[in-house]
Amino acid sequence: MYKYDFLGKAKIFSTLSLVLVLASVVILAVVGFRAGVEFTGGTQLTVTFSEKVAADELRSFLGQFSPPGVDLAATAILQETEIEGHPAFLITIPLNVEEHRKIIDRIQEQLRNKFPVLEISPTSVGKQVSEDLIRRTWQAILVAIFGMLVYISWRFRLSYAVGAVVALVHDVLIALGICALLGVEMSLPVIAALLTIVGYSLNDTIVIFDRVRENQKAMKKASLFDIINRSINQSLTRTINTSLTTLIPVAILLAFGGPVLRGFALVMLIGVIVGTYSTIFVANPIFYLWTNTAQKLRAKR
Repeated sequence: MYKYDFLGKAKIFSTLSLVLVLASVVILAVVGFRAGVEFTGGTQLTVTFSEKVAADELRSFLGQFSPPGVDLAATAILQETEIEGHPAFLITIPLNVEEHRKIIDRIQEQLRNKFPVLEISPTSVGKQVSEDLIRRTWQAILVAIFGMLVYISWRFRLSYAVGAVVALVHDVLIALGICALLGVEMSLPVIAALLTIVGYSLNDTIVIFDRVRENQKAMKKASLFDIINRSINQSLTRTINTSLTTLIPVAILLAFGGPVLRGFALVMLIGVIVGTYSTIFVANPIFYLWTNTAQKLRAKR
């Protein structure tokens, strides 16, 4: 007999998941992403100072270099941070090097003249490159999900694949919603974290599905409901241990990884938590519901 009736609580957690997914969709529609320079095109200046500089002072300074139709004081994104113990700012401006090289060079030159600058590290991405990156990003995510659907259908059955893919979409949508709510900049490391979430969540789900398949052979007289519950209970210790050992380095990376890795670490932290939850309370109920519905349809025929 199993210890916890996970599947019996499916309605409660399915409602919770539905609320979280709908809330994420609303947040994404209303708030939207704070896209990084890789996806918008533009220039990011990582400026390290020898002493603290006010953000308002930097905004006023940038406004002096605004080209026609662009107010840099209003559109520049300033993210205060620290680099090797020195105060610093990540300054993102919507000017790409293809059209505004002279203005970008003047900004860097005048920054050094007016402020106590130790170092400036520029990163520029052209508009064409950013559009290509957006297209390739969505292609990578869709191909990954489709590939997993095909593989799991072949390795197990379609009912298993549907449960796993619904859980993946659930995890990614919630992670994206939280990112939008917290104003996390969508950058290449964040996209890498989202793809890592897909793989991590799937790994836990497959472990339980494999146990379900083994138990179906060993417990031929038991109901699918009992088999799934037993399989989750048998895998619970492994699932918790895997999640905790993953969370520890991710939490350390979030605390000490610096501004470049902060987005990646935050998305990974969200993904590990949500992925562990969805493995138990989303993938398996969907698999159970799909299998039961399919059996009822076959019986009617």
